[in-house]
Amino acid sequence: MLITASIVTYRTDKEELRRCLQSLCDSPVSTIYVCDNSPAPELENFCKAHPKVTYIFNNANLGYGAGHNVAIRRSIAARSDYHLVINSDVYFNRGVIEHIVEYMNATPDVAQLIPNVVYPDGRLQYVCRLLPTPANLIFRRFLPKKLVEKMNYRYLLEFWNHKQPLNIPYHQGSFMFFRTRCLEEVGLFDERFFMYPEDIDITRRMHRRYRTMFWPKVTIVHAHRASSYKDPAMLRIHMTNMIRYFNKWGWLFDRERREWNRRLLAELGYGK
Repeated sequence: MLITASIVTYRTDKEELRRCLQSLCDSPVSTIYVCDNSPAPELENFCKAHPKVTYIFNNANLGYGAGHNVAIRRSIAARSDYHLVINSDVYFNRGVIEHIVEYMNATPDVAQLIPNVVYPDGRLQYVCRLLPTPANLIFRRFLPKKLVEKMNYRYLLEFWNHKQPLNIPYHQGSFMFFRTRCLEEVGLFDERFFMYPEDIDITRRMHRRYRTMFWPKVTIVHAHRASSYKDPAMLRIHMTNMIRYFNKWGWLFDRERREWNRRLLAELGYGK
C-alpha cells in the first residue's frame, strides 16, 4: 500500500509546516511532497530534516492546484494507491490516516474523502457545502452578516449535525484524500484556477462518477486563516477565480448544481 501526500507552500511559516509534517510523518504516508511556490528555496534545508519529505522548488508561484499537480503527477508515476492533498495549517493525531485507508479499502466506489474538521478551539468547520450559486459567494461576502444568515444556514449545511457519513459534491480543499486511479481517470486540478475554486471543481468532477464522502469517524484540526476576508489582494484573486469557475460551470443555468443541491437537501430533510 503506497500513500503519498502533497503540501503547497508560499512563504509558509516553518512552525506551522513542522506541525503538519509531524502529523504526516507519524502516519503510514510514504512520501510527502512539499511543493514550494515561494520566490526562493528557503524551506529546502528545513525539509531535508524530515526523511519522508521530497522538496520541490517550483521557482514560480504556480497557484494552489497547479502546485499540487506537480506532486500528483509524481504520485501517479509511482503508482500510489492514495494521495492526500493537505494544507500546511492542518494537523491531526496518530491513527487518522490508518482509519481513513481502512474505510477507503472497504468502499472502492469512494474516490475522495474529507473527515470531520474543527478549528483549534474545537468548533466545527463547515467544510461540506452545497454547490455555490453566484449569490452564495457574493451576498455572503459583501452584505451584512445578519442579512445573509438564512442563506449561510442552508449553503453551509449548518442545520445538519455532521454525525453521519454523507456523499457530498463539494469538499473544502484543506484535506482531500483521493484514490489515485480516480485522479488519473477524472483529471487533476484545473490549472485555470489559480486559487480557491479548484476544490469545488475537482470534487464535482469526481462526484459525477464516484462517491465523494464526508466521513466523520475521524477528526482533524484546520487552523483556517480565511485570507481573502482580510487581505484585499487575496480577495481580488478569489473573485477573479470565482468568475472563471462560473464561466466554466454556469452562472444562473447549471442544471447539475440545481439537481444535486436539491437531492442533498432532501436527503438531509431540510425544511421538514
